[in-house]
Amino acid sequence: MTSERRQYTAEFKRETVELSETSDRSARQIAEELGIRPKLLYGWRAAQRKHGSEAFPDHGNVSAADRELVELRRELERTCQERDILKKALAIFSRPL
Repeated sequence: MTSERRQYTAEFKRETVELSETSDRSARQIAEELGIRPKLLYGWRAAQRKHGSEAFPDHGNVSAADRELVELRRELERTCQERDILKKALAIFSRPL
């Protein structure tokens, strides 16, 4: 039987990481008190160190790099479509009459 995955808010993650870094208790103790796996807390800490303030985007919120990637992919798709239209137009107008 499968259980639903728990989802934690970005605020909860940030506060938990801050607590683990400022407290004199171990990360394992803090994780047990909060009812999460220690491995999860270690992952949150690593993400916080790596990405800083953009570590935990909420649903629908993406980092600046991901947003730029989406925009560039969209622009590439549009450019490819324009190129294909121009190729077809060239083929049509290049036919002998």
